[in-house]
Amino acid sequence: MRLALLVLFALLVAIRPAAAAEQVDVALVLVGDVSRSINDDEYKLEKQGYAAALTSQQVLAAITGGQHGAIAVAYVEFAGATEVRTVVDWAVIRDAASAGTFATALAAAPRSYLGRTAIGEAIAFARSVLAESGFPGARQVIDVCGDGTSNAGQPVTAARDAAVAQGIVINGLAIINDHPPSYMVAHVQPPGGLTNYYRENVIGGPGAFALEVHDYPSFGTAIARKLVQEIAARAVPAEAVFAAR
Repeated sequence: MRLALLVLFALLVAIRPAAAAEQVDVALVLVGDVSRSINDDEYKLEKQGYAAALTSQQVLAAITGGQHGAIAVAYVEFAGATEVRTVVDWAVIRDAASAGTFATALAAAPRSYLGRTAIGEAIAFARSVLAESGFPGARQVIDVCGDGTSNAGQPVTAARDAAVAQGIVINGLAIINDHPPSYMVAHVQPPGGLTNYYRENVIGGPGAFALEVHDYPSFGTAIARKLVQEIAARAVPAEAVFAAR
């Protein structure tokens, strides 16, 4: 365990930006839900999906095709109202090597929490992470991924509106649980569906969109598709929903 922590520390040091004022096309905070409705196997698949997406050829092509040929990324995990933290700090990704370093650090990090679901707190925290990013002129995007509605912390819509008022775009990825246990149905299958909940309560800003995925093995494909749109700043209607199966 001590050796693993030392390895993780070395990776985190290695991926810190060389210069705070470095020009990037987008500053992106990946916000991952680690609440108790996501079991350890699903969590592992989620982490593997992020790593695979960040190192995929389509995402790297989107990065290198930008004006500055680089993006800045940070990864945050959240569960309950007081359970939000930065797992991998800001790093500049501009090629396969830097993407691989970030993905390795992400994969090496242990799970942060196992509590309730405070999406509003996660958005507020991501706002503060963006405020401290130090990337002038970059588009600011928060990418929220989760499998249920918010049931703790501050109201989601208030946190969303505060972020959007600062020019931040919030996109969402709803992980659909088609066969939840009875005690979890209201949380993961709200009226109208989870993707509609994300569309009405979580996402916001110009071109914001919600995407849904129905199984964890498809998670990496869905994230890659989402990252390409976020990096390229494609105009996607807020009501659009993409299904990855």
